[in-house]
Amino acid sequence: MDTTKEQSVNKKYDPPDSLTSVGMTTARHVTLADAEHPFKLELGGVLPEVVVEYETYGELSETGDNVVLVCHALSGDAHVAGWDSQAKNDPARAWRLTHPGWWDSVIGPGKAIDTNRFYVVCANVLGSCYGTTGPTSIDPRTGKPYGLHFPMVTIADWVNMEKMLIEHLGVKRLYAVVGGSLGGQQALEWALRYPRMLGKCIIMACGPKLSAQGLGFNAVARHAIMHDENFEAGDYLAHGDSPANGLAVARMLGHITYLSGKGMDYKFGRERLVKSDADQGFDPEFSVESYLNHQSKTFVERFDADSYLYITRAMDYYDAAAAWGDGDLRKACSRLHAELMVVSFSSDWLYPPSACREFVNAFIAERKPVTYVEIESDSGHDAFLVDTEPVSRLLRAYLLAPGINRRFGAIQ
Repeated sequence: MDTTKEQSVNKKYDPPDSLTSVGMTTARHVTLADAEHPFKLELGGVLPEVVVEYETYGELSETGDNVVLVCHALSGDAHVAGWDSQAKNDPARAWRLTHPGWWDSVIGPGKAIDTNRFYVVCANVLGSCYGTTGPTSIDPRTGKPYGLHFPMVTIADWVNMEKMLIEHLGVKRLYAVVGGSLGGQQALEWALRYPRMLGKCIIMACGPKLSAQGLGFNAVARHAIMHDENFEAGDYLAHGDSPANGLAVARMLGHITYLSGKGMDYKFGRERLVKSDADQGFDPEFSVESYLNHQSKTFVERFDADSYLYITRAMDYYDAAAAWGDGDLRKACSRLHAELMVVSFSSDWLYPPSACREFVNAFIAERKPVTYVEIESDSGHDAFLVDTEPVSRLLRAYLLAPGINRRFGAIQ
């Protein structure tokens, strides 16, 4: 690797020796289920073994009342802050040499989720390709990677797994659960499934269910993967290849949904790579094409196609009203016990503000403690990752504000 390039990239981030960085991190692993105590899934499947990769930052208080669980989105992972100490010796993690955790600007000493105050936990979900049991894991019953023999998983399964991890860490209650997008679905499920286990719940860029349009985007993405000539019915690892083209298309499509039209116009417009009006054929000619190609290439190098299928399907299945209210969202919201903040972004068209307000209104109708904030942004669905200044201000204020958490001995 070009060290000069590495250093220039790192200038954008807190270096590991910064006073506001959690520094070098090392992922931990724990086995939460085995052959004698298998993990039973919501849709009827069973996993004979579940290994979870997770990271923690900060110190657990003597009373265990300062835990903030952060839930990652579709392509995220447990490495939410700091610099991966394993990146230099693991080719699969090499891309992290120039990138800290995906929410590093938000989590750390003195930052919005302050690790001087809070003990932060983040785990990879079931079906992940980042260390938690998933399609690339070895099925102990066959000695081969699961592939599409991996059972279907849901948001409920992820939350149940996270609860087992929290209990393994000796924690009985969570100060807060925080998540954006798919992580927001997990945070909402936490608030409804285990309403008395958390004090605060923060949901960003997420609604109680994915829209039909969102379902359609996910369907096209999966179609691209499953119809790649190298897909091999999901058993591509055994053939030494991968459906890279299909996964690249899926990532391109997904990335477009994470942005906004106005943001893309501002960032790319109709800028050409070659300053010529002559016909350049079908190779990338516009700046936006080059950007999408780059995003897809780097994604294919670090993500697994089967994992993409399972995680997007779990996203499709989630419907809070169906799960907890027999189709009645207000009935589902009546379960809330924690204090809730919902944050939407004006240009998000995957989970638009109207989708967020839908369940905010249901909580209000049930006289539940809800704070709703809509942030003006051109960054689209990714705004909770990109617009970290307003997001950080909200998180800091909400986490430290006195409220329901007083009964849990909140840090003041």
